[in-house]
Amino acid sequence: MRLAPLLCLLLSGAVAAAAPWDARAQERGVQPLRILVPVPAGGTSDLVARLIADSLRNGLGQTVIVEDRSGATGRIAVDALLRAAPDGRTLLLAPIAVPGIGPLRFKPPRYDPVRDLAPVAQVTRYEFALAVAADHPARTVSEFVAWARANPARATVGNPGAGSLPHFLGTMLGRATDIELVHVAYKGVAPLEAELMSRQIAAGISTLSDLAPLHRAGKLRILATSGAARAPLVPEVPTFTEQGFPGIEAVGWHGVYAPAGTPPPVIDQLSRTIVAALQTPALQQKFVALGLEPTGTTPQMLAAIMAADTARWRPIVKASGFTLE
Repeated sequence: MRLAPLLCLLLSGAVAAAAPWDARAQERGVQPLRILVPVPAGGTSDLVARLIADSLRNGLGQTVIVEDRSGATGRIAVDALLRAAPDGRTLLLAPIAVPGIGPLRFKPPRYDPVRDLAPVAQVTRYEFALAVAADHPARTVSEFVAWARANPARATVGNPGAGSLPHFLGTMLGRATDIELVHVAYKGVAPLEAELMSRQIAAGISTLSDLAPLHRAGKLRILATSGAARAPLVPEVPTFTEQGFPGIEAVGWHGVYAPAGTPPPVIDQLSRTIVAALQTPALQQKFVALGLEPTGTTPQMLAAIMAADTARWRPIVKASGFTLE
């Protein structure tokens, strides 16, 4: 099998220092490496992709660009990846919702993560949070549940997107507490936060990193976080489990993927480059500042994480009744 130009570059490990990479890439005929992101620019996933792009740019000595392909709950970015040549020049950086629970939302499924995606590495983990407006009477999950039971017509819980993991975490909350919640989906976290602060909705669920700044500023009140232990970002806030709701636990993550059929040597080199970067204090500090836990895994470990989380979320997605055509 003839190796693609990028694979030859990766395996050689040669990075010339005398000239800018763009000039070297033109001489070698190597196209830039693209990282597709299924969310709009400026979001957490976009920022993660740009940090990973910097790592690959430095580690491989190659031009790396980030392309935001938002829309259709991640399907636009996935479709773009599946149309790309399996040569390691096109990657997808996506949160758990796209490869882990994405196909569970479509009838029939529009893509199969196991068949269509080649895992490269998990890069971060993150938690979610339940928040209310700063002047809401509830200060704990139990108090919010009691309030929702007393005010069923006003028991609305917003999320940053229909079919997102926060959406299904809201379903989990309703099932665990036996309360009827009206789920309100927004197109992103900004409108969710705006309507939450103005009391247009009773509560909101989103990633902790999105809600924490407003919590610290006193504009929102986070009632609980979704991890197994308290989050360093808001150590004063107890988890759902601490408050007597052990079934409500969820951790999200970002993973990097290549198209299925990408040669294993390319996958392995990309994975090693990303993992090595994630072990540097400088990059770790940047992720921690975003409220993310840097991880770094082998392709095999990411595949196992995908399988486990898909199995865990399947009954929750089914119970929500949410589907996309």
